This record gives sequence, C-alpha cells and structure tokens, in this order.
Amino acid sequence: MDIISQLQEQINQIAGIAFNTFGTLQRDAPPVRLSPNYPEPPANPKEDAANFAEQPKLMSAALVKAAKQFDALVAALPLAEGGEEAQLKRIAELQSENDAVGQDLQRQLEAAEKELKQVQELFSQAADNCLNLKKPN
Repeated sequence: MDIISQLQEQINQIAGIAFNTFGTLQRDAPPVRLSPNYPEPPANPKEDAANFAEQPKLMSAALVKAAKQFDALVAALPLAEGGEEAQLKRIAELQSENDAVGQDLQRQLEAAEKELKQVQELFSQAADNCLNLKKPN
C-alpha cells in the first residue's frame, strides 16, 4: 500500500475513533440537572460511574496513538527536491511523456478499430457464404 493510501486509511481510523468517542461520551455521560426548576436526575449505579471515568482516558489514548501514527506517516513522505521550479519542470516532463504515450495509444486504438472492421467484414462474408450454401426447401 502506498503512503497516500496509508494516510487516507489513518485519517479514516482517526475519524472512526473520534466518532466512537463522542458517541460513547454522549451515551454514558451522567445526567446533569439543568435548572433548579427540573427534578433531580436519577443517579447512576456506582460501577457505571467508575467505568465512565476510565473510558475517556482509554479513548483519548487511542486517539493520540492514531494521531502519532499519522504524524509518522507524514514524516515518511518524500521531501520535494529543488523547489517549485523543479516541480514545475518535472510536471512538464511528465505531461510531455503522457502526451507521447497518449498518441501511441491513439495509434494503437485506430489500428485495432481497423482490424476489428476487417474481422467483422470477413465474418459477414463467411456468414453470407454459409447461408448461401443452404437452399430453401
């Protein structure tokens, strides 16, 4: 897998961790009284409260680990050599190479279409010859 695909995969993983973290925090957060006008929310069992206190630590550790892996992948990217002028020159070279390959492919396509037309004509002639051999009753 190339470095760009690895970066994309790592970003997807970070997004998944963040999504799951926010969802878990929202789901498991203890109720809070918003106003004295509202009744007191029911208390959570003690074991859930202890588990809830540990979850953010574990989830944030997973998020930090994924972010560090992303940073390591970014650091592994090759550095641009020669600055912008060299990059533009390389792009121009690649574009001219692409144009040459495109012209070659176009010639091959035209030759293949010509050959296909010949094969279709020969097939048509062969089919006509086969039909002409059989006399109607």
